[in-house]
Amino acid sequence: QVQLVESGGGLVQPGGSVVLSCEVTGTFFSIHVMGWHRQAPGKAREMVAVHTSGGASTVADSVKDRFTISRDYAKNTVHLQMNNLKLEDTAVYYCNALVRRVNGGVRRDYWGQGTQVTVSS
Repeated sequence: QVQLVESGGGLVQPGGSVVLSCEVTGTFFSIHVMGWHRQAPGKAREMVAVHTSGGASTVADSVKDRFTISRDYAKNTVHLQMNNLKLEDTAVYYCNALVRRVNGGVRRDYWGQGTQVTVSS
């Protein structure tokens, strides 16, 4: 069974920083994409940043000057460094991974349970 284990988040003041981490655990063949999405109250879930197995990354325009995504291939982990946080960054952040469980099998999307980030003074 593949699971995504998230850590980080919490309450942070405007202008502060926080790091979110997500590890893919369980038995699988390969991970193709890892990333973060977020959902603010009353809004749709949106992509924040994704990192492909080829090393390319995409970061949403709304955060690209403040957020950085990085990936540790050896530890099957992705990190989201969030700097200069703003009130509008308050949301539940979800880790996502596109995983192939067996060689030759289909790739499937997996999601973490979400971690709350609240930006407030």
